[in-house]
Amino acid sequence: MRVRIGTQGLPVSSRGHGLEAGLRRLNELGLNALELDFVHGVYLGREEGRALGDMAEELDIRLSIHAPYYINLCSEDAGVVRRSKRRILECVEVGEAMRADIIAIHSAFYGRRSREEAYAMVRAGYEAIVDEMRSMGTRHVRLGAETMARRNQFGTLDEVLKLYKDLNGWVRPYVDFAHIFARNDGRIDYAHIIDRLLDSGLEYINAHFTGLARKGYRYVDVHRPIGEPQFEPLALEIVRRGLSITLICESPLLELDCLRMRNILEFMSMELGT
Repeated sequence: MRVRIGTQGLPVSSRGHGLEAGLRRLNELGLNALELDFVHGVYLGREEGRALGDMAEELDIRLSIHAPYYINLCSEDAGVVRRSKRRILECVEVGEAMRADIIAIHSAFYGRRSREEAYAMVRAGYEAIVDEMRSMGTRHVRLGAETMARRNQFGTLDEVLKLYKDLNGWVRPYVDFAHIFARNDGRIDYAHIIDRLLDSGLEYINAHFTGLARKGYRYVDVHRPIGEPQFEPLALEIVRRGLSITLICESPLLELDCLRMRNILEFMSMELGT
């Protein structure tokens, strides 16, 4: 079992500015993962990425990337699809330089397409990107199709697992447990999700975790400190199964909730004697 826990974006308590200060702070806290939030655009070049990757390797911090939000591989506007592919490939270039393991991607909106039509278009988009990645000689980084919260978004667990199978592992499931919880109206079966991932042949799980806000009778994709969904049942599954997983915290409390998650996992391990 190897569990890594870290923040999406820099820890709030970083001393100083910049990514290097963020890495040092994570190391001081005993955390070992960082997801760079390129959600509003790729702000790092390859040389900077290479230096960051060297530092992360020295500190044993696993790096990942969250791609820009404005990606839609299923748009009716061909220009949007073209720009979406370019943005993903920009992340690939930097991610490969820093030796990141995965890029979390909000793949698409269904729009007026059927689920089947949307899947075919998203798959074709990712296939074109993978072809470019092969041409670039990409060795380290892979694409991560994220499970999504809203029902008008491409990204059910079935869809991301099918991409993983159809594209020979170049596009991996990126499991956002809070998104699954919201999409299922406040219900989540961690054991079932993990069974599906392991049955697909996935050996390492990349995941987001956060609490969510509630609006009326439904949970919405507004991040809150960890509470709902509950983390403890997931921690129990991780420890019982000896999973290898990276948990990226998207809670507003960032490193504080990371430390809380780590403490819960350590307590579970002691209780189960693992």
